[in-house]
Amino acid sequence: MGQIDKRNRLDEESFSYRVTKNNTVFIDWQNKQVKILKGKEAEKFLNKINRVRDEKELQLLMAKITGNFKRGNERTVNKNKR
Repeated sequence: MGQIDKRNRLDEESFSYRVTKNNTVFIDWQNKQVKILKGKEAEKFLNKINRVRDEKELQLLMAKITGNFKRGNERTVNKNKR
């Protein structure tokens, strides 16, 4: 996993997930919802997380599923400038 996470970003545990009663999975990044999985896609995810060995592997799985939702053009709010 050393080549995948060179900057150790997965150690920050930025991703989390929630499962509803009807097996809909909500994946969050820094407490913001970024992906919803339903049906077979949610089933596949839930089966994969049952085989995960550690938290870093779980973070990598969620990062891959969410895809490239950040493109680098998001603005960061600087409270000092406002």
